[in-house]
Amino acid sequence: MISSMVMAQLVTRLLFLLVIFHYSIATDTLNPNQPLRDDQILVSAKETFALGFFSPGGSSKNRYVGIWYNKLRPAGQKTVVWVANRRSPVSGTNGSLELNGNGTLTINSMIFLPMPIVALTNPVAQLLDDGNFVIREANSSEFAWQSFDYPTDTLLSGMKLGWDLRTGLNRNLTSWLSYDDPSPGHYVLSMDLEGIPQLNVWSGSTKMWRSGPWNGTTFGNVGESPSDFRPHFVSNKDEVYLMYNTTGTKTQTRVVVDQSGMVRQFVWMESVVMWKNFFYCPKSECEMYSKCGRYGVCDINIWPTCSCLQGFKPKSPQEWALRDASSGCERLTALDCKNMTDGFMTITLAALPETSNAILYANISLNECSTKCLKNCSCTAYAIAKISGAGLGCVVWVTELIDLRLSSHATQDVFVRLAGSDLALISTKSSKKRQSKSVVLITVFSMVALIIPLIYLCSWGKKRMIHKDVRGNGKFELAQLQWSTLMEATHNFAKTNILGKGGFGLVYKGKLAEGHEIAVKRLSKNSTQGIDEFENEVTFIAKLQHRNLVRLLGYCIKGDEKILVYEYMPNRSLDAFLFGKEKSDHLDWQTRFNIIEGIARGLLYLHHDSRLRIIHRDLKASNILLDIEMNPKISDFGLARNFGDRETMIKTRKVVGTYGYMAPEYALDGVFSMKSDVFSFGVLILEIISGQRNRIFLSNPHLYLLGKAWRLWNDGKVLDLLDPLIGNSFSITQVMRCINIGLLCVQEKPEDRPIMSSVVIMLGNNDALLPEPKEPGFKAIFSTKHDTVSNQNDLHTFNDITLTEQTGR
Repeated sequence: MISSMVMAQLVTRLLFLLVIFHYSIATDTLNPNQPLRDDQILVSAKETFALGFFSPGGSSKNRYVGIWYNKLRPAGQKTVVWVANRRSPVSGTNGSLELNGNGTLTINSMIFLPMPIVALTNPVAQLLDDGNFVIREANSSEFAWQSFDYPTDTLLSGMKLGWDLRTGLNRNLTSWLSYDDPSPGHYVLSMDLEGIPQLNVWSGSTKMWRSGPWNGTTFGNVGESPSDFRPHFVSNKDEVYLMYNTTGTKTQTRVVVDQSGMVRQFVWMESVVMWKNFFYCPKSECEMYSKCGRYGVCDINIWPTCSCLQGFKPKSPQEWALRDASSGCERLTALDCKNMTDGFMTITLAALPETSNAILYANISLNECSTKCLKNCSCTAYAIAKISGAGLGCVVWVTELIDLRLSSHATQDVFVRLAGSDLALISTKSSKKRQSKSVVLITVFSMVALIIPLIYLCSWGKKRMIHKDVRGNGKFELAQLQWSTLMEATHNFAKTNILGKGGFGLVYKGKLAEGHEIAVKRLSKNSTQGIDEFENEVTFIAKLQHRNLVRLLGYCIKGDEKILVYEYMPNRSLDAFLFGKEKSDHLDWQTRFNIIEGIARGLLYLHHDSRLRIIHRDLKASNILLDIEMNPKISDFGLARNFGDRETMIKTRKVVGTYGYMAPEYALDGVFSMKSDVFSFGVLILEIISGQRNRIFLSNPHLYLLGKAWRLWNDGKVLDLLDPLIGNSFSITQVMRCINIGLLCVQEKPEDRPIMSSVVIMLGNNDALLPEPKEPGFKAIFSTKHDTVSNQNDLHTFNDITLTEQTGR
């Protein structure tokens, strides 16, 4: 019998022979009439990159010619950086890449990209160590054609992103359609030549994000990069482009536009053998283009995040009251250019507004810029600008200001033009505010000896005041809707408008007079827990804003009636799609994966990135709502708890939540933490993949979803967990990865479960190595119970029961 050591040596030698055989077939050069077959590859001189046929996601159905990192291959996976025939895949494994005698590349005799116009006499195609695939004359260093001119979704060191104005060539990045489909997707990162050049992310004709103009070292709306990442921006009469260079450094980095429209910068981490997502954008709601409309300003550190500049008011107060600021703001007082009474208000720490209609003046002072703006009746604002190699300059806006936001990494001031009367009013308010601050400081210092004894009383009083507010005697920072308005919107709370029933009351569909569709949660009068839920919803979700959290629009209190008004989700809740058989066929794999990713991002925001640290405590399929594009929104914060900065876990005698989603330490001992939500998220992942509820069968643990997933994982049959309604259009690698992550999240011990920031990285980075999961929570417990009830015939199940008050042991 061959020992394991001898077997390992044989395998190593065999792999070495295969590599030598591979390299002997194809080095870094392709010559005319020597086709590269499906089982062959080109490898660059220093073995940095490889080129050949591949199938994304492990499927052999479609074959593409691509370039990938040859050495940097975490877990043996290809990190593909360029695809030749992304619109025209080859079926089967009989494809070949060929260089014709005139210097034209073909795949199965078909030209896939624009090729050199001038015929070459002695052409060669070569894969270079920077990842560029080039065609040139054999005795020349000049390129007749290069893959760097036709990027797909990835920007490498030395590539240009932008325009060659001499030829009209526009080099932009276009996302893959999905993880396993490299055909052009929905998002494009391109250089905008209008006004002052900047980078934009587009979805069709809709602008999603912009980089801001170049400030001499980076683009204004982009944060810091690794120290070895050296961006370089060129703008002249011949070219406008961005390029970075890491040649001569130890840094391997790439910039990618992913399938969700995110721009990500990955850096290779040798110590952990994986790509780390160093930077991404947009990072927050405020970085979404024109979040607050014209003359609105977005600040992620305050609530609501959108506000009008001083001297302006909401253009549509009704829409703003419902937290829809897209209509923007309008001036309180018109400008008076004729009499020269206008002036400027300073906005500090601002990211420059949209510059596509702005004018750039080089080498003029700030005072000159102010004068130039006042003399131009169309001028609305100005700001100083750094121009690389030309000293200071000035940016002047001649249209309404769009996409203005405050930013922690921005250091610029924007001077907004206002009517003199508005400036005087602002000055008066500022003076009174300064005087008020002085009085407050004097008072605080004089009474400091009295403050400490009052802390307890203030805390007690605050709790009393919250309950007073809940009963209708106070005000919240939300739109307060009239009872008559909601009666009209819901047709007197008609039964035909009922969307669903929660633990604390019914939810109705409504439509306001302005046409806004809303969801109206009418809390049950008989539920004592309803008061607590109302308080939690108003306290927490009203102060949170994220694309994967449902928006709370307003409230209404009338007598014993307590009503919360949310944005309407036309596709209702996730459980209807997963477990309602009439809808389950609508969820293909890509949609399910997008839902998993969206829930993860929303949970990460709650745990780490929001103003508060929130533990949801009731994360489940029925509390995940889906908008018209099937984007997930976490809802129902009635059981949520706020964690202090130093708190890691809390023990309670009131165990609340839903069986089947509860972490074992919480259900059994009343201990909850962020890891409790991670457990619930893991259950959700496995439910989304399997289309099965996590029913807990006390008399048969093998029917318990987590136990079933664990058994299939250990048996090497984990794909048997996949919902058959998904069909055959899915990525095996991605499904396996998601199941692995799901099992990591439901491990029995909280300390073994990952935090949500790690989960988001694991979901978004297919190269990240995943640890082996340990046994899921409850499995051992239910196995023991199974032994005690094995003689019973009945199966006892529980998973949908929501606990409102239960004493933990």
